[in-house]
Amino acid sequence: MRSFTRRVPAKARTDRNAATRERILDAAERLFAEHGVHEVSNRQVAEAAGQGNTAVVGYHFGTKSDLVRAIVRRHTEDIEATREAMVARVAGSDDLRDWLDCLVRPTFDHMAALGTPSWYARFGAQVMTDPALREILVDEHLGSPFLVRILDGLHACLPSLPPAVFRERGDVARHLLVHVPVERERALAEGTPTTRATWADTATGLVDVLVGVWLAPVTPTTDQEHA
Repeated sequence: MRSFTRRVPAKARTDRNAATRERILDAAERLFAEHGVHEVSNRQVAEAAGQGNTAVVGYHFGTKSDLVRAIVRRHTEDIEATREAMVARVAGSDDLRDWLDCLVRPTFDHMAALGTPSWYARFGAQVMTDPALREILVDEHLGSPFLVRILDGLHACLPSLPPAVFRERGDVARHLLVHVPVERERALAEGTPTTRATWADTATGLVDVLVGVWLAPVTPTTDQEHA
């Protein structure tokens, strides 16, 4: 008597694998956001994703760095589409605020679309604290041709600044771009009051602040004179 092994259709296997990958990405993003990337094991991710096989994370994503990159990439498509549309609208502008809007608003619009709770802002902040993982985030974003155009447009609108001041203000701007959404995301998740009513309003407020950062007066110092 022949024995028959039940074969799962290829499409069903593909759909099942895709669903498993999404559950792993959801679980990893949340755990990394809450505890830090290096504090979370593949076993913990697998268990949080409802997977009995703890090797499933490595099977689907490889190394932890690969998993981090996959989380970043699943958010960048929507962000990039918004960037493209905004860049098309402001092309040729010499208004600093236009380019800062392009820099800030795509991510904030995406955060609004994620709903509450979300973990992407806090995940990004955790990744930025690790030099090796930070390179993944930077590489993925700087691989965007529209972000490059935004930065070029932004720099063309800036006043002439001493190199040390330019670097300093760039550092301040990056800090704000990372941590303003983190504070709002955390407050929404915890049900505590937020400074602004919506993500769109929060983006407007941050653009106001960044205009002030870049256009603030420069007080000469000995360090700046020799930078």
